[in-house]
Amino acid sequence: MKRSAGSPGSDPELAGRLRALPSVEELAARLDGVPHAVAVSAARAAIADRRGAIVVDGDGAGGPPDLDDLERTARARAAAAMRPSLRPVINATGVIVHTNLGRAPLAPAAIEAVTAVAGGYSSLEYDLEAGRRGSRHVHAEDVLRDLTGAEAATVVNNCASAVLLAAAALAERREVVVSRGQLIEVGGSFRIPDVVAQSRARLVEVGTTNRTRLADYERAVGDDTGAILRAHPSNFRALGFTEEVAIEELCRLGERAGVPVIDDAGSGALAGGIPALAEEPAVRRSVSAGCALVCFSGDKLLGGPQAGVIVGRRDAVERCLRHPLARAVRADKMQLAALEATLALYRDPAHAAREVPVLRMLTATAEELRPRAELLRSLLGEAGVEARVVLASAKVGGGALPLLELEGPVCAVEPDAVGLDELARRLRAAAPPVVARAREGRLLLDPRTLTDGEARVAAAAVVAALQR
Repeated sequence: MKRSAGSPGSDPELAGRLRALPSVEELAARLDGVPHAVAVSAARAAIADRRGAIVVDGDGAGGPPDLDDLERTARARAAAAMRPSLRPVINATGVIVHTNLGRAPLAPAAIEAVTAVAGGYSSLEYDLEAGRRGSRHVHAEDVLRDLTGAEAATVVNNCASAVLLAAAALAERREVVVSRGQLIEVGGSFRIPDVVAQSRARLVEVGTTNRTRLADYERAVGDDTGAILRAHPSNFRALGFTEEVAIEELCRLGERAGVPVIDDAGSGALAGGIPALAEEPAVRRSVSAGCALVCFSGDKLLGGPQAGVIVGRRDAVERCLRHPLARAVRADKMQLAALEATLALYRDPAHAAREVPVLRMLTATAEELRPRAELLRSLLGEAGVEARVVLASAKVGGGALPLLELEGPVCAVEPDAVGLDELARRLRAAAPPVVARAREGRLLLDPRTLTDGEARVAAAAVVAALQR
């Protein structure tokens, strides 16, 4: 029977049960193996919860408090407090470059490279040959020059930083000319006009939302023009009555007018021979066309760590490195190690297609995915869970290739009486968490973004969630 939250002193029985609760220090002392500060905090919270339950709901009426139960509650709170907030997650959504789940998983070579430099000292800014201070900007430069044909290259924290630095270095306090159809917004409300404003350049819009011609740029370029910017609309496509200017034409205009061209190429598609990437801007093409700077991401279609890559003419890259923002947006040793190792794989395109997880998932065929989908169905079926293999479409994600539908077999799970929302919640609470997607009242486990080992873990998590 619920009690009113009045004064415990008016009810001797209630007051007695409250006095029987252990002290915070007494309960904390039972949490062996838990750091003292965490144990005290967990004990205090567990006792406060039990005190509230006794006062409001009459919990435990007729007997002393169960210390073992209080200890379990406190231990659970302590475990939750010590659990890292950034944890590995099993991605069963079929979204390859899942921004919320950390975007691109790294290739084994990249993981090894990060591990090698993370645990100790490294040659981050030390010239081993000369025996003096060096520059962190040299570490991925050679391989980037080989892959893109650029004269120079550097790496910053992400592509937004790359565009910001490029605009600031080449056009600070001057005009940046850009097509209205390229004034894009990507995830996190990141907008091209805002980046240009933060670089202290002035935006000049040309053309219309759907059609921009070379003549529009020609009329806008003048004595105060610092740069022409092309921004790839990574996360959407304009279809129908559209027109845009090829990068070669923009570079020829820039050469005639003495104005550098900055190309925000977006997702960093360096791999050749992959049909799904055919419409993505080729970085080597932009460099060959004469762009002063080309910016792209390291953790999208490139399949590496979070990074922003800048390649282009040596004089333009050096202007970026001399700008005060360069230090604010620089990459750390782990980003550089992972990126350099990932880029090295691209020297052999066939090897990259096998080793870079993003490329492997992107090119996986239905025939390759079906055995894993059947493995999921079989493991679930053996545990009495109703599941079957159906066809569904996966997505690239990460703001890349928005129109591409990657159809393939998935395992569809019936949530039964648990309900779809509760099943999804229980899976997110699993160890490790499993994130899947829903369709027509069923939970879909997509083998495209799972390894065989992860598929087994995901199946076991579903069984546990439904049987709990």
